[in-house]
Formats: sequence, structure tokens, C-alpha cells
Amino acid sequence: MPHDRIVTRPLANRLDPDIVLRAYATGIFPMADSATAGDVFWVEPKRRGVLPLDGFHLPKSLAKVLKSERFMLTVDRAFDAVLAACAEPVPGRTDTWINPLIADAYRALHARGHAHSIEAWTDDGALAGGLYGVRLGGAFFGESMFTRVRDASKCALAALVARLQVGGFTLLDTQFLTEHLARFGAQEVTARAYRAQLAAALGTAGDFFALDAAGLSPPPTLPATTVAGPVSGKRIVQLLTQTS
Repeated sequence: MPHDRIVTRPLANRLDPDIVLRAYATGIFPMADSATAGDVFWVEPKRRGVLPLDGFHLPKSLAKVLKSERFMLTVDRAFDAVLAACAEPVPGRTDTWINPLIADAYRALHARGHAHSIEAWTDDGALAGGLYGVRLGGAFFGESMFTRVRDASKCALAALVARLQVGGFTLLDTQFLTEHLARFGAQEVTARAYRAQLAAALGTAGDFFALDAAGLSPPPTLPATTVAGPVSGKRIVQLLTQTS
């Protein structure tokens, strides 16, 4: 990431989950220099990436993929696997900012109900893509995503946005703006504007499982390891097109 676009804070050689939540509430988040780094540093972008939930752009090609039900989309079904996949080397990136300190902290946050994953599965039960992030009040902080099958992570992102919309969230923080995220409506805001959006979001109570409570997802068809069942791709398209 361009260092002229971030402000870094002192290093830390331990990462307590409570400290991580307080950090998010003040607008900073942890990163590591590499997967083998023994510490982390705190980051505050000078310009923050956000994806306005009322301005999500659903490309026609992605809507077609979702309607085809090519992937089964679940929540918190395989958090550890998603976290590990996000840390794997990919073309153009041989290392990762997810080190053991960060991985352990986010697993603990998941156990507390503050970190969630969205998974995309193929028909034969293979994990094709997904994402994970942190929930706090009416804000969701996207951490990382991965894909092994074309369009899998895009479908996971669409599923996340639909879930946040139904749950009354007001902020989807993407940390940085990328060309990929810009295609879906993500934009950059100043640090000051971001802090205002963050304060407003923290003053609300988003319900990450409202979509499931409303009966918008069918019963699970995989072993019951989560409180949320798969969500139909067709239903996701309906939700996104009626609110965007």
C-alpha cells in the first residue's frame, strides 16, 4: 500500500481482542509486515475506502451468476478456512499482512460474535471463495477476501451487502479503495468524513442475522455449524435491486 496514504502507530507484540475492538471504534486497524512478523502495527488511512450500502452497484453479469445459483452462500460456516485462505499467496502477492497475532485475535473475535465470514461453495462442497470482517454497532469492517473460482468472492460481497442492508447497517468500511471495489460503488472519503460516518454507525445497532430471522434464508443443507443457513442467490439479487 502507498505509505503516503496511511498514518501508522507504534508496534504491538500482543493483540487482545478488546483492544482490536477499541481500535476499530477509533478508526484504526492492525496489519503485519509479513506472515512471519512477530508484531503488528496500527494503520489509519488518510483517505478511507467505504462502500455506501445504498449505492452498491450490482453488475448485470454478477446478477446473472447469482440467479444461476452457481454457488451456495453461507455465513460463519467456515471462518477459520476463510481466514487461512485470505492469508494464502496469490498471483502478484507472495506474502500477507495476516500473521499469527492477527489470526488469533480475529478467531477470538469470531468466537465472541464480532467477526464473521461469508462463504461461497461449489455444488461438490468445495470452498470457492469468501470474505471476513468485523462487526461493531452498525458498522462492518471488511478485512479480506479470496477467490478460487471465478466470481465466487464477488458473490460473497453481494451476499454481505444484502445482509448489511437488511440488518440496518450504515457503514461498510473497505479500508482502502481498489479498482476492483470501485466497480461495485466503493469510494474514498477523507479521514474526517470517515470518522463522522463511523461515529454515526457506532450509534446504531446493526443486526447481522436479521436476514435469517426474517425467513429470507432456507434451512442449512450442510452440517449445522452456524446459526444461519444458505441464502438464495436469486433472493440476494432481489434485495439488492429493490434497495439500490
